[in-house]
Amino acid sequence: MLFDDQDFQETIASVLVPVAVPRAYTYKVPPGQSVVPGTIVRVPLGPREVVGAVWDIEPDAAINPKKLKSITRVYDQTPPLDEDLRRFVDWVANWTLGAPGMVLRMVLRSEEALEPEPPVPGVRRVEGAEPERQTSARRRVLETMEDGFAWTRSGLAHAAGVSPSVIDGLIQQNVLEVVSMPAAPPPPKPQLDYARKKLTDAQEAVAAGLVSTFEKGTGVTLIDGVTGSGKTEVYFEAIAEALRRERQALVLLPEIALTEQFLRRYEQRFGVYPAEWHSEITPKNRARVWRGVASGDVRVVIGARSSLFLPFRELGLIIVDEEHDAAFKQDDRVPYSARDMAVVRGHISGFPVVLASATPSVESHVNAEIGRYTLYELPERASGAALPDLQAIDMRLDGPERGRWLAPRLVHAIKDTFAAGDQSLLFLNRRGYAPLTLCRTCGHRFQCAHCSAWLVEHRFQKRLVCHHCGHFEPVPDNCPSCQSANSLVACGPGVERVAEEVSDLFPQARTLVLSSDLPGGPERLKREMKIVEEGGADIIIGTQLVAKGHNFPKMKLVGVIDADLGLAHGDPRAAEKTFQLLAQVTGRAGRVTGGGRGLLQTYNADHPVIKGLLSGDKHAFYQAEIEVRRVAGLPPFGRLAAVVVSGPDKIFAEGYARALARAAPPDEAVTLLGPAEAALAMVRGRHRYRLLTMAPRQFDLQSYLRRWLNQGPKPTKGLRVQIDIDPQHFM
Repeated sequence: MLFDDQDFQETIASVLVPVAVPRAYTYKVPPGQSVVPGTIVRVPLGPREVVGAVWDIEPDAAINPKKLKSITRVYDQTPPLDEDLRRFVDWVANWTLGAPGMVLRMVLRSEEALEPEPPVPGVRRVEGAEPERQTSARRRVLETMEDGFAWTRSGLAHAAGVSPSVIDGLIQQNVLEVVSMPAAPPPPKPQLDYARKKLTDAQEAVAAGLVSTFEKGTGVTLIDGVTGSGKTEVYFEAIAEALRRERQALVLLPEIALTEQFLRRYEQRFGVYPAEWHSEITPKNRARVWRGVASGDVRVVIGARSSLFLPFRELGLIIVDEEHDAAFKQDDRVPYSARDMAVVRGHISGFPVVLASATPSVESHVNAEIGRYTLYELPERASGAALPDLQAIDMRLDGPERGRWLAPRLVHAIKDTFAAGDQSLLFLNRRGYAPLTLCRTCGHRFQCAHCSAWLVEHRFQKRLVCHHCGHFEPVPDNCPSCQSANSLVACGPGVERVAEEVSDLFPQARTLVLSSDLPGGPERLKREMKIVEEGGADIIIGTQLVAKGHNFPKMKLVGVIDADLGLAHGDPRAAEKTFQLLAQVTGRAGRVTGGGRGLLQTYNADHPVIKGLLSGDKHAFYQAEIEVRRVAGLPPFGRLAAVVVSGPDKIFAEGYARALARAAPPDEAVTLLGPAEAALAMVRGRHRYRLLTMAPRQFDLQSYLRRWLNQGPKPTKGLRVQIDIDPQHFM
């Protein structure tokens, strides 16, 4: 907000800065400049300058403007952040108990975007001018320029098939002139009816339902469709309707690895590629997308969770694909759920939000049951193919020989699949070669020096790696404790060890390991996903990356190496997460032509998760899980908030956590558990203690937590206190 002091003839404004402070600061507006709520500005903050935004807070009129620092720059060529986005920032901060400035920081992530992109030099044909001597190379250049448009020097040389020196010669002879060109033309508009696929009757009904939601304005729709049911093609129709109404659309995906296949499907439907927003795009492209979203030139964005905070000019639809995925939860700085905050952003601005999954979260399932969300189901695959036949391999009765990890029945199934020319997928949600390395002579175990976690051997890279802080060290020749040679032994399997066994059993097969920590990063993963999609690999060994939304037409067999892995944690959501993960990964089998099979290696075939998967009765599993949550008062029937205390000194951190627990305001509605040492007791050299608060669904947990923290002891000596509302992880 602004305040014009008539006595001093100066205007002051409240500016929210992107740092962890509880309120906006007051600054003078420079003479001759004007700002409004949402204007992006640069201001001094201590010894540095930061980018912030004028905020909807009345500045303190009692302050003498002469004592205030002045805004150093007004970004008047950048549109102000609109009221809905500012309300959204405040709402997220209030819900998460985070500093509003830290939420704003997620909006202002690209400072480069605030500056207009400088033009680039180009060349254009001078009308009527001819070269002194015509050559074949010069002729090709001039023929390429017959359209009359300007070209970049390198682009023209490439298009004409000549060297840049040919272009330079034509410039010297004044046949071509140097001009300024826009750095990037506006992106082409999506073509709404470019290639609409023929939908099944069930898909058409859901698509019509999504289109009808635009008449209601706000509202949340859940599409619960089996793997391969064509949910993407259905919500493409919602995107088309949003574009038809001249609104922008945002599609949230949980993993970067999903984007390549999705981008191609979008291009096939709308004739152009959408904009991308995730951590791997270049700073220049990040700035272009930010500017395009703010100006309205970019109409559709496909992005990770952070794209939710882009300054859309005309946002009219958000789609959250794989809405159940835990990757939508951010755990550091401002812990928030992108799925839940997408619903909030739609509610604030009055537009529809679509959630899609083959295995919806229990929270979304309950919201659909009670009518808070509109539910559409797609129980059959769009191709008409049958769902895969799932069977369990009881490892207690039919396990592999010692030192092996693939049961004979699974090996036989891989052999048959390979002989038929089809693909097999072996799933193990454990990166590296082995989760533990020890010395068989003295029992020494390799542990991270900064975390309470074992170092994982990555044999391909010849390293021992911590998956929590990134620390790594070379695999030694001798035990560092007893100096014994050749005494180190790998315990348990990771995907690299399974790949080693597969290579021994099937040396003639083309084997591929898909894991996020292999060299090459996202670009390598994109290439390898395309190899799998095109049938260039026979046996794929992968982590949870392969479970999410991919369409592998030749995939017929999925083998789960350790179906019990996710059930071993003391996580209230363990059953739900394991069911979702296994249902998703086995759903890769037979998506197009049917005939898919899934084999689950398990030591607990009677567990409700395994039984629910094998029976194919998803609803029975959900109802049982919902009843467990209801009885225990867990979300969505109750509320949880984790309080994590961390510090460099273990005794001091524990003492503070206990003092904080004693300061909790007494309230019969609140159950406080802890403090207890976190499952990961140390991460990056910081010792961690957790407290967990439980309360009824209607309880104002945020107000309780604020009261508690205000009257509790203040953290000192490097202590940190982080609040996680609705925690998804309990490590």
